[in-house]
Amino acid sequence: MFDLADDWVWDFWLADDGSAYHLFFLYAPRALGDPDLRHDHARIGHAVGTDLRRWQRLPDPLAQPRAGFDDLTQWTGCVVRDGQAWWMFTTGRSATDGGRVQRIGAARSADLITWERTGRVLEADPRWYDAGQGDVHWRDPWVVRDGAGTWHLYATARTGGTGSGVVGHATSRDLTTWEVRPPLSRPTGRFEWLEVIQVVQVEHRWVALFNCLSAEMPRDAADAGGIWTVPVTGPGEPVDVAAAVRLTDESSYIGKLVADRDHAWHLLSFRNRDVGDDFVGGVGDPVPVGWRADGRGLALRP
Repeated sequence: MFDLADDWVWDFWLADDGSAYHLFFLYAPRALGDPDLRHDHARIGHAVGTDLRRWQRLPDPLAQPRAGFDDLTQWTGCVVRDGQAWWMFTTGRSATDGGRVQRIGAARSADLITWERTGRVLEADPRWYDAGQGDVHWRDPWVVRDGAGTWHLYATARTGGTGSGVVGHATSRDLTTWEVRPPLSRPTGRFEWLEVIQVVQVEHRWVALFNCLSAEMPRDAADAGGIWTVPVTGPGEPVDVAAAVRLTDESSYIGKLVADRDHAWHLLSFRNRDVGDDFVGGVGDPVPVGWRADGRGLALRP
């Protein structure tokens, strides 16, 4: 597993350059004392490995800016490749508005090591996404291209009211200019938000993965949350959130689906809570996954 002695590690995302996996992760000092404070002190770290189990830390990919959309905190993102360029999309919160508005920005790299910010920022469109109690939820970008060449950005978003978490959506032809579009799902009344969405093709079938804990599921019992999956027909297609099935309990969180060098699919997640209900952190080892027999989503394999 991957963890740090002096920092908590939690949300993460990966990039595969063909010979090594690059792990990008959020971290914050354990010296804060209370792990709940980590969200306001998050920075993005970088590690590299070849087997999804052993990792070597590298310098941070993005320096802390003096001003900008993420000068307060840097939050979860994703990495995609377009030709010879790698693109990293990340969430940011700014000190100018007290961190109440979440925005998505981008950086570009030729080698996954040295990154240059593009300066462009993507914000939620109030026609479709609600500001709630003054906070704008528009985070955790996941970018994937469809068969026609259009890029689709998925985001954690809300439309307003209880259980109004939806799949935020934007499209682009060049990864530079984006059009924010209506959500790809309807509010279920069950999930306050759908965190760190991922849409990938597992065993030749598309699946959407999202994360939600029971604290954000007001109509469910305690410990009802975890990592969730549901079939989709492809990038940019509707997501039936109400049909999602739970993949793990709340001991693990922020799942990522990744294929190993033998093309077998695995789930990586960070350790969320121990038996005493205390936050743990640290990215665990990969666990094999495959489709459920009923086809309703994914399941862990022994």
